[in-house]
Amino acid sequence: MVAVSLPVMVGCNTSAIYQDDRYNPPVYWGRHVVKKGETLYSIAWRYGRDYRELGNANNIQPPYHIRAGQVLRLDLKGRVPASTRTASTADPRAASSGGTASQDRSARSTAPAKTDPKPQVTRKPDRGVELARQSQTVSDISWQWPHTGTVIANFSTSGQVNKGIDIAGNAGDPIRAAADGNVVYAGNGLLGYGNLIIVNHNEHFLSAYAHNRRILVKEGEDVKQGQTIAEMGDSGAEGNKLHFEIRRNGNPVDPMPYLPAR
Repeated sequence: MVAVSLPVMVGCNTSAIYQDDRYNPPVYWGRHVVKKGETLYSIAWRYGRDYRELGNANNIQPPYHIRAGQVLRLDLKGRVPASTRTASTADPRAASSGGTASQDRSARSTAPAKTDPKPQVTRKPDRGVELARQSQTVSDISWQWPHTGTVIANFSTSGQVNKGIDIAGNAGDPIRAAADGNVVYAGNGLLGYGNLIIVNHNEHFLSAYAHNRRILVKEGEDVKQGQTIAEMGDSGAEGNKLHFEIRRNGNPVDPMPYLPAR
């Protein structure tokens, strides 16, 4: 339950999304009343916030436990520990707490466009093995394809906005973890994503797997790269597909540079 009237925020392939310099604008007004099954990670995902920053704004410490009925202030701006911040992720709009909705919206509309630094590949995949088993190390994480079907929608920040990529397949196909991590959300509480899994890889990176027919892991579970975590489906979508996202410090990034080239 959100105590303010906000535009509908959906998962993928829609133009009904806040339009600003990052195409995933952080919401800095209103509040959110925690519902059963929500986690700080899923709430931060919904509002385009870094979970560490949102937790800090509400005096929530690791491991970020929240409870149903708890009120989270969205109008407060928290801090990310200095050791985890970089020049590319620092946001001058977050320098002070508070501010009005109109001020925040105005800042987003006038801020110059930002670009993500090109991720550095430190180990390229072995082309001698099939794509499903290929991996490459980017930003100190080994990544592989969560499904090897055809990419039917690419990451896009213009026109038909897409915060990740969409991969075609058949109902029941195995969806695999793209990298080692810990499941921080497994449910269907985010509009437009259907049955969704969010995996935390380290303090900077999360990945998400949407529209599953069946979720095979639980929150708090550690998963290994290549482990089957779900079955492909069409929950929250018009057809069977996987919607896959990678978020760096709360911001959606194009997954393609992280995944082995086809």
